[in-house]
Amino acid sequence: MKIAANTVVTMDFELRLTDDEVIDSSEGGKFAFLVGHENIVPGLEVALQGLASGAELVVAVPPDTGYGARDEDKTATIPREALPDDLQLEIGIPLELENEAGETLMGIVKSANGDEVELDLNHPLAGETLHFRVKIVDVRVATANELAHGHVHGAGGHHH
Repeated sequence: MKIAANTVVTMDFELRLTDDEVIDSSEGGKFAFLVGHENIVPGLEVALQGLASGAELVVAVPPDTGYGARDEDKTATIPREALPDDLQLEIGIPLELENEAGETLMGIVKSANGDEVELDLNHPLAGETLHFRVKIVDVRVATANELAHGHVHGAGGHHH
């Protein structure tokens, strides 16, 4: 079976920003995703189309089909009192926050001045070219339940 929309792909991958540093990886066929449901960056998903089990691929995904360009205006300023008192704020640490609509936002502390904390809301890999080395372990048809939920379910069903 070949990779196409609504298939489940299991693969091993390495992600590098340069030739020297692996920043993420999987092994043993433990990474699976549902094609066509925004489970991985678009550039990688397009590059995988038509491959089958056993195929290997090395691909560079530019920012526009990865995590996007950095936007220096994509920031938020929040009051320090909105954060736990015991939280040690340091420039560069990631914070997971929930907005008033209940959505989770990720931000990196850009500055912490007195009563305000400025967060960079760009994805940490925004502006980066992503270098993937991939081996396809398996390709299968997605179940109706996976299609309805928009993601892969592991052994024993879904856990959300």
